[in-house]
Amino acid sequence: MSASKRDQLVQRALTVFYRDGFHATGMDKIAAETGVSKTAIYKHFRTKDDLIHAVLRLRDEQFRNWLYRRMEELGDTPKERLLVAFDALAEWFEEDGFQGCMFIKAASEYQDREHPLHATAAEHKRLITAHFEGLAIRAGAKSPGTLARRLTLLKEGAIVAAHILGPKGVAADAKAAAAVLIEHGIGEEGQN
Repeated sequence: MSASKRDQLVQRALTVFYRDGFHATGMDKIAAETGVSKTAIYKHFRTKDDLIHAVLRLRDEQFRNWLYRRMEELGDTPKERLLVAFDALAEWFEEDGFQGCMFIKAASEYQDREHPLHATAAEHKRLITAHFEGLAIRAGAKSPGTLARRLTLLKEGAIVAAHILGPKGVAADAKAAAAVLIEHGIGEEGQN
């Protein structure tokens, strides 16, 4: 299987795992839905967990690239970019097929924090928090780490609420709360 075929397999498997979950999706289902034989899958991925790890890495790359790009497109300053993250989330929540966060799902299905798939999910969240912290530093936040963690909590809560309750108003409510946190953490002078 060529690298491009492997990449296609991972992308297709991402779709199946996102839709149906990790434990509920067996390798027979992956083979049937991707059109790749189990033998070919196992030539590249020793175990189902290895395939899931590749799926999570791809989703991490795709999601962070998309979110950071949208934040840059929607906001001119670091302070604005922190706030418009919630506008980007609103777009995601309204997409056909939105079913919550793949990383929250992975951490829920692999609950042991020492499990490699749980650790991969946690790393995704840490990377987003670090990005928020970098923006908070550039915006002049008094305590950038605290602000970043609080915004991450809002983001995660909004994702869960949009998934469980539906997206109507969720991102707008989270954005309003984020605006208060940002003003408190940065203030008027933080317009970098």
